[in-house]
Amino acid sequence: IYRMMQTIRRMELKADQLYKQKIIRGFCHLYDGQEACAVGIETGINLSDHLITAYRAHGYTLTRGGTVREIMAELTGRRGGIAKGKGGSMHMYTKHFYGGNGIVGAQVPLGAGVALACKYLGNNEICVCLYGDGAANQGQIFETYNMASLWKLPCIFICENNKYGMGTSVERASTSTHYFKKGDFIPGLRMDGMDVLCVREATKFAAEHCRSGKGPILMELQTYRYHGHSMSDPGISYRTREEIQEVRSKSDPISMLKDRMLSNNMASVEELKEIDVEVRKEIEEAAQFATTDPEPPLEDLCN
Repeated sequence: IYRMMQTIRRMELKADQLYKQKIIRGFCHLYDGQEACAVGIETGINLSDHLITAYRAHGYTLTRGGTVREIMAELTGRRGGIAKGKGGSMHMYTKHFYGGNGIVGAQVPLGAGVALACKYLGNNEICVCLYGDGAANQGQIFETYNMASLWKLPCIFICENNKYGMGTSVERASTSTHYFKKGDFIPGLRMDGMDVLCVREATKFAAEHCRSGKGPILMELQTYRYHGHSMSDPGISYRTREEIQEVRSKSDPISMLKDRMLSNNMASVEELKEIDVEVRKEIEEAAQFATTDPEPPLEDLCN
């Protein structure tokens, strides 16, 4: 868990650097700060279960089995990328992972369709549908709640509430910020999305609920993004640097897990340092590949 969160963090910081060097172009939505969500969810379900998310997707591409190398090469638009250099930041896929999706909220009904397939095939698999607080008031999400509830679909709806939809705070965007209650007739849970073990336990509970035939369940993960909405947003016009700093110092998901492991004698400082060194090396090698791998050839354009 520690290694995976550290890998996502370092990968996103490297992506930030490559973007500023104009090696990564176009849209780029970074996930640093929210690592406990992706890693906590993944450790609470099986790789054979299904997951679909919005466009802040780098973390999930990694937890779902993609490699740092494939993700970095996708960001730089190279042939060795996970979508052969055609998807970029917002569109990455692996087995049982139906991508980052660019249309706000559109992945939720798609995910319910995947859950319907699971139920139809009777394979005891579930689908996790993720969306942000910015998408939480979309009409299509409420339509999906209704269908999923009527048909008792094995679907976990998860709102990653990172406090801001683009530059708009949740208080300005939503009459009620109790996103876990928006399912009305669907049971909901809210948890600290910065605590990876908390997310894991809640996900296990939710997965069990879905597998036992009780229908959908809603989860709200209260989390935070350190970067702006995307790379074109410095992220400090609508929130203060002090606010970001406070979250970093008090509830950083990686620091919290590290402190917990050290204070319970579950790991030594040396062991964790060793992991950090290995992760940095992996990221550097992946970045090297992502900047030297050739771009897709012109004849691939219409394939």
